[in-house]
Amino acid sequence: MKPVIVAEKPSQAKAYGDAFKTVKRDGYMEVAPNPIFPEGAFITWGIGHLVELKEPKAYDPKWGKWSLASLPILPDEYQFQVARGKSTQFNIIKKLLKETDTVINACDVDREGSNIFYSIYRQTGVRGKQIKRLWINSLEVDEVREGFRNLRDNKEDLRLYEEARARQISDWLVGMNGSRLYSLLLQERGIHEVFAIGRVQTPTVFLIYQRQKEIEAFKPEPFYEIEGKFKAAKGSYKGKAKLKAKERKKAEELLAAHELTAGKAQGHIKELKTAEKHIPPQPLHSLSSLQATANRKWKYSPQKVLSAMQKLYEKKLVSYPRTDSRHITSGEFGYLSAQVESYQKLIDAPFPIASRTPKKRFVDNSKVQEHYAIIPTKSLPTARRIEGLPQDERNLYEEVMRTTLGMFHRDYRYAETKVVTDVNGLEFHTTGRTELDKGWKSLFPTSKEAKQDPPLPELALHEQVAAAIAIVEGMTTAPKPYTEGQLIAMMKTCGKFAEDVADSEILKEVEGLGTEATRSGIIETIKRHNYIEVKRNVVSVTEKGRMLCQAIEGNLLSSPSMTAKWESYLKKIGKGEGSSEVFLATIGKFIEKILQDVPEQLRSNGMPDQMPALQGTAIAICPRCRKGSIVSRKGSYGCTEHANGCKQSFPAVFLKKRLTAKHIEYLCTKGKTPVIKGFVSKNGKKFNASLELEEGKLKIKF
Repeated sequence: MKPVIVAEKPSQAKAYGDAFKTVKRDGYMEVAPNPIFPEGAFITWGIGHLVELKEPKAYDPKWGKWSLASLPILPDEYQFQVARGKSTQFNIIKKLLKETDTVINACDVDREGSNIFYSIYRQTGVRGKQIKRLWINSLEVDEVREGFRNLRDNKEDLRLYEEARARQISDWLVGMNGSRLYSLLLQERGIHEVFAIGRVQTPTVFLIYQRQKEIEAFKPEPFYEIEGKFKAAKGSYKGKAKLKAKERKKAEELLAAHELTAGKAQGHIKELKTAEKHIPPQPLHSLSSLQATANRKWKYSPQKVLSAMQKLYEKKLVSYPRTDSRHITSGEFGYLSAQVESYQKLIDAPFPIASRTPKKRFVDNSKVQEHYAIIPTKSLPTARRIEGLPQDERNLYEEVMRTTLGMFHRDYRYAETKVVTDVNGLEFHTTGRTELDKGWKSLFPTSKEAKQDPPLPELALHEQVAAAIAIVEGMTTAPKPYTEGQLIAMMKTCGKFAEDVADSEILKEVEGLGTEATRSGIIETIKRHNYIEVKRNVVSVTEKGRMLCQAIEGNLLSSPSMTAKWESYLKKIGKGEGSSEVFLATIGKFIEKILQDVPEQLRSNGMPDQMPALQGTAIAICPRCRKGSIVSRKGSYGCTEHANGCKQSFPAVFLKKRLTAKHIEYLCTKGKTPVIKGFVSKNGKKFNASLELEEGKLKIKF
């Protein structure tokens, strides 16, 4: 019987088909008999996630409506369904699987690929087939054929599927319960918004919020240093005493202790040492290091980098991009070494090869597990093909190529000179750097050179110098907001933010929040939910994001440590050392706890019973035109049909009383509000009254 190869998506299936002689059919390809598949084979494909978890209402009608009374949503067993609009392709796969005895999982070589395959396989109802796993790092023809010659068994793959499935269900449980809980509780306070909660996305938003709070709370403070300007026989230079004081008085006292005052003095060069230093070539790229680099150089978002790298992978120009490794094995080094000159010519970067010996900094078989670092493939494109790539793909391909070529280049070398200038026993320190050999840095030409210290003049030990001493004042600066590229690094290294040492260690072990494959998607998700916005590459928390963070503060949902502990156990499931049943039972207990704790936490976090609506939030149908919606704006509420002539509006503050979204909703739907406390009359007296809407105007009703 012909084996059935299941790819994750059509482009991947096409890459497999390129390695064989095939005939295109409807929803699959037929592979002609060949040495690897003597009887031939079928290649079919998913369209990403063909199978998904059912909606809550499919389990119980009461879960179809959002209400606090219906929570928690904790099904006894989890049910899956074919995603809407994808049944045709699913049925093609199902028919092929029924008619074979061997199935090859050729989805992406990661946990998600394992999940996609087994979700489809189990949903078909097909059982008892022999399942093999294709595990490759490149879509080149040679590597595809080699991979099919050396298929793995599915033992590890099944464990990865169990891990990914437990992660998928836990994300679903936290999202379904947490989103309803917070949305409904905030709705009671007048905020008519959906607040999506996620196991990873919510603590990510909270970390950005914490940085923003630090910036807002920051108060610049002066500090004082003592600076010396020195004139030697062959030139001038500057130095600083080892002092950074909060009070000017400390600097004055230090000068007085050395019988100095701010002004002119004589000094001599007490120490003069020059040492040659070198910086080895930078490590090869993982996905996250490439995302951070591309954001710094070209302001590309992490998602744009992943998308472009996926295209380059499918074009067989780079190795598998969703990798967290920065090392390769001796096998990859072998073909890279053999083609160095060709790679150099391709990007017009000639240099003498410094070494063809594999160095542990780059080549370490023990540090490569599922995937190796991102490198160029054996396939050598023409210069014309590279020029024809979209600009983002070309930039990224060249970045990968230049970083790879760095392995064969010389170290960057410079001379570092340290000078100690003595003025009446007070030492001033100066460091100068002189570039000796650009080495591997010549592979990375930049539009503007990094700011360098001015070179030191020629100096001699014990040389007498004229000194001008001054106390200089500086100001402390606020922490900088994150860029999108820094968000990736922050998510990966957030263990340093954990106060508990054990939590910090767990976060290091699991490499922070999310994975190489998911971090860019998480950032896109929190942008889509309007929790953060990115302007000129600077990330800030929106009004809605701030409200979410105020609501979750003090809750485990705001804690990266909680997510890390879960991730640590999920990895145990992937290694066969943990149980998905135990994990999901823990998630169930967590959900029951937040249902119990959150209402009181909102009060202790200072969330008022009535809150002003978020700007732009739809509150009710406009009572005047009946077409638009009344939304919150700065300083007022107005109709979305304003541009088309509807003049209905409401003030945000009426008689010194802030009107909430709930008040506006009452006016739009019922024509009047309940009694509102705290209006202030023109003569300053407080009174209580209800408001009525008459011909679009507010009237007081006592």
